Amino acid sequence: MSARELVVLGSGSQAPSRTRNHNGYLLRWDAEGLLFDPGEGTQRQLLFAGVPASAISRICLTHFHGDHCLGVPGIVQRLSLDGVSRPVRAHYPASGRHFFARLRYASVFHERADVVEEPVDGDGVVAEGPFGRLCALRLDHPVEAFGYRLVEPDDRTMLPDLLARAGVHGPEVGHLRRHGSLRGVRLEDVSVVRPGQRFAFVMDTRLCDNAFALADGADLLVIESTFLAEDATLAREYGHLTAAQAGRIAEESGVGRLVLTHFSQRYPEPRRFHDEAAEVFGGEIVVAEDLARVAVPRRGRPGGSAAVDPE
Repeated sequence: MSARELVVLGSGSQAPSRTRNHNGYLLRWDAEGLLFDPGEGTQRQLLFAGVPASAISRICLTHFHGDHCLGVPGIVQRLSLDGVSRPVRAHYPASGRHFFARLRYASVFHERADVVEEPVDGDGVVAEGPFGRLCALRLDHPVEAFGYRLVEPDDRTMLPDLLARAGVHGPEVGHLRRHGSLRGVRLEDVSVVRPGQRFAFVMDTRLCDNAFALADGADLLVIESTFLAEDATLAREYGHLTAAQAGRIAEESGVGRLVLTHFSQRYPEPRRFHDEAAEVFGGEIVVAEDLARVAVPRRGRPGGSAAVDPE
C-alpha cells in the first residue's frame, strides 16, 4: 500500500499569524490528493511543503468562511499554470455555489485545468472509486457546513498456515483471492477480514451527532479545537469546539490518532490544547503545526505477523 499522510498547510483560524497560516490540509491517499479547506496563502504553503499542484485530485470545502476558502483562487489558477491534466473535483456546500464561482473566477487567467464542480446538497456519498467512499455529513455552524469521511473498502488478509493446510500455494493464492474459490477451498476459509482505513475531517461545528458519526472508528481524525474549555460559552456562541470536546469525540468514537487544529490566537501555549484533550482521550494526540506531516496509522494485521497479502 502506498504511503498515506496528512500534510498540514495551515493550522490557524480566523486570521493567519506569524506562526500559523490560514487553514489548509492535503490528504495524500495513494493516487488521490484531497485538499481540504484551502485558506489564504495555501498555494505558497504547498511550495514550502514540497507538494506540486499536480498532487491535488479533489478540493473539499466544509463551508465558505474565508479562512476555509480564500485560497481557492490561487489553487485553481496554479492548476492551470502548471498544466495539470487530470480532472480536479471540487466539493462544497451547494448553497454556496455563487461563492465558489466568485472564488474560481476571481481574476483574469488562462483556464486550462479541468475543475469539475460537484456541490454537496445533503448528507451522503460524495464520491466513490478505487480509493474508497467519500461521504459528507452536515455539521452545526452558523453557516451551512459539512464534514467529510473517507473509508477504504475492507480487504482480506491471507493466512499462510491455513493456505498450506488447504494445499494452496504460489500463484494459486492470487487466483483464490481474485475468484473467491479454488478446488473447493473458499476465500473465507483461509483469510480474515481486514477493515479498510478510515479518515475523518471535522471543521467548524458545535458538538453534534454528526461529528461523532464522521469520527466513528477513524484511524486519523482531523478536528477543529478553536477554544479551550475555559471559553466553552464562546465556543458554543460562535459554533466551535473546545479541545476537551474534540477529545471526547475522539474517545467515544474509537479514533486511533487525533489531530487538533484551527487554533484561536488568544492562546499562546499550544500544549494546553494537547493536555486538555488528553484528559478525556487516551490515544495519540497531535497538535497541528504548519508544514507538519502526519501518517495515517496502518491497521494491525488480524492474523499476526505471519499474515500475508499476495498480489
